[in-house]
Amino acid sequence: MTTTESRLPNPAVLVPELKDIGGALHKATGNGTIPQTTISLVQLRAGQIVGSTYLTALHTGNLRKAGATEGSITAVASWRDAPYFTDAERIALELVESVLTPNPWGERVPDELYAQASEQYDDKALATLIMAIGQVCFFLPLALIGKPLPGASPAEQWRP
Repeated sequence: MTTTESRLPNPAVLVPELKDIGGALHKATGNGTIPQTTISLVQLRAGQIVGSTYLTALHTGNLRKAGATEGSITAVASWRDAPYFTDAERIALELVESVLTPNPWGERVPDELYAQASEQYDDKALATLIMAIGQVCFFLPLALIGKPLPGASPAEQWRP
């Protein structure tokens, strides 16, 4: 099925405050404590988990702009056995999976995973990583319900 227009007009026009929220989230996650590639890896993985072509296309592009290798980009879905990721990136990917994937055996982010994350990231960096996960989660409903067009410019991705 080919979609030629989104379900929703541009939400930033409908709710102008969205630009301020998006800008604040971008500023908070861009504070320099986490590499942009790590943020985009996490956000790409979130898009894959929820099945959003828009988010996977967006964050794949962001990874390319940030200088990520094609090997690491294509291996995000199978990161656990891929040789492309640092320990810090692996923890970040495990955190986003834990947040977005139900765990039938207990809490989603167990103490052990938090301890591993704390070994890789200081408090500010870990809080920034958590905000990066929250940032993509904030936009998940717009991506899944509004269905902006993947790969289109921001001006063209929403229904007129």
